[in-house]
Amino acid sequence: MADHYQTLGVAKNASPDDIKKAYRKLASQHHPDKGGDTATFQQVEEAYRTLSDPQKKQQYDNPPPQGMPSGFPGGFHFQPGQNLNDIFNNMFGQGVHIDPRQPRKQVFRTQINISLEDSYLGNNHILKIQTTTGVKVVNIEIPKGIGEGEQLRYDNVIDNATLMVEFRFMPNLKFDRRGNDLYCNHSISVLDLIVGTSFEFTTISGKTLEVAIQPKTQPHMQLKINGQGMPITGTSLFGDQILLLKPFIPATISDDIIDSILRNK
Repeated sequence: MADHYQTLGVAKNASPDDIKKAYRKLASQHHPDKGGDTATFQQVEEAYRTLSDPQKKQQYDNPPPQGMPSGFPGGFHFQPGQNLNDIFNNMFGQGVHIDPRQPRKQVFRTQINISLEDSYLGNNHILKIQTTTGVKVVNIEIPKGIGEGEQLRYDNVIDNATLMVEFRFMPNLKFDRRGNDLYCNHSISVLDLIVGTSFEFTTISGKTLEVAIQPKTQPHMQLKINGQGMPITGTSLFGDQILLLKPFIPATISDDIIDSILRNK
């Protein structure tokens, strides 16, 4: 098993921000769309999913000792040939009976990777599920606004069976999703913050908006664009788009601008 800390190049006591920064750098470097190696990109993605989730990180950092009983709570194990009624009687007491003649619905479980845009639009997804009668091709609908790690149940896509699907997200190099809101960094010259400016910003929906920056805007300010975030599941509402203004000093500044700033100190 790969060492997730080594994959991201961080120490075990790295902060969540350090883990995110390392992930973004490596994801950008190895992204297949930029000519990177797909296998390496997937390792980076898996490492980040584990270390960015407090519960998964705790389980990863503290694996159960070897030889620890698994299966049912209390270390109970099912033995081949053991009667199912005996199992339930031993676990819950007498009086539990399962009719072996009653067919039970099979449950198939799978995990799929989708893009942030898939969740925004609510696209369809084609799956191939291996069943006892062969490979079944199913078409499932991705609900708008579905979140990372959420599971959905589909009852009518496989005969006499239930399909459980867990949704995982591929990295998005522009948007950072936090709940129903989207965050995005925007680099801006300190001079533009002083005198004011405007710029075009393309939302996740593909809409291009003109964003105005007022004179004397403070560095690292957050600008909110209402209703341009992710769909809120089960409603007609949307989250917000948050722009984080990241200031930089231009490489060249004219002497006239410098003189003007000095005169107004």
